[in-house]
Amino acid sequence: MRSINIFKKSNRPIVMTTAYDYVSARTASSAGIEALLVGDSLGMVLGGAENTLNVSMEEMILHTKYARSGAPDHFIVSDMPFLSYKISPAEAVRNAGRLIREGADAVKIEGGTEVCRLIKKLVFADIPVMGHIGLTPQGILKFGRYKKIGKKEVDKKYLLRSAVEMEKAGAFAIVLENIPASTADEVTKRIGIPTIGIGSGPGTDGQILVWHDVLGFYDKLKPKFAKNYKNLWEEAVDGLKRFASEIKNGSFPDEEHSG
Repeated sequence: MRSINIFKKSNRPIVMTTAYDYVSARTASSAGIEALLVGDSLGMVLGGAENTLNVSMEEMILHTKYARSGAPDHFIVSDMPFLSYKISPAEAVRNAGRLIREGADAVKIEGGTEVCRLIKKLVFADIPVMGHIGLTPQGILKFGRYKKIGKKEVDKKYLLRSAVEMEKAGAFAIVLENIPASTADEVTKRIGIPTIGIGSGPGTDGQILVWHDVLGFYDKLKPKFAKNYKNLWEEAVDGLKRFASEIKNGSFPDEEHSG
């Protein structure tokens, strides 16, 4: 359902996954996933990069179009990639508008109190904004590594203040990534908009995981907080081995598969 009304606090948790193309969006929407995120994580899970910093606006636009084609009736949020919104407010509004025109229903930006003025400008331009605090992958050069954020009291206060100010600025929801569960609980109780957790415990208003992590599409990369509900990596490798074997032994193509 393409309505921002799914992002309301209630006793029913909000369910999200990432989607990067027609297949991932179609499978996720067919499974009843309520909202999809075209994440800049595509640079890592599709491109094999070590972080998200190499993802461009053109790539985000293309994958937003692909995801929309697979889920025409679902609410889609698209990430604003690195350097697409912190250079100037005018450029941020233009870039966000491009994502909306290509199929996104909202955009997501990383950062806390420092991006609240920008959130106001985007909302003024009629662009719905989802916030993202805690471990913000675009800040990896600052953090040094992917780690839990908010263990120190000063960091906890910053997260709480950021969430409150982002709500006031007009954000309709906030992703809480890789922060202590107790802090995520406190943030969730403090604000009137829903929180979407990833690696932040069960107390948030919803949860999101990367599509590839949910389905077990990797033999190596697996965040500590991710849970594989399938092991499609092994199934895919096995299927391709059987395909190759049948070609080599001459059993494929047979009469049934010869047109």
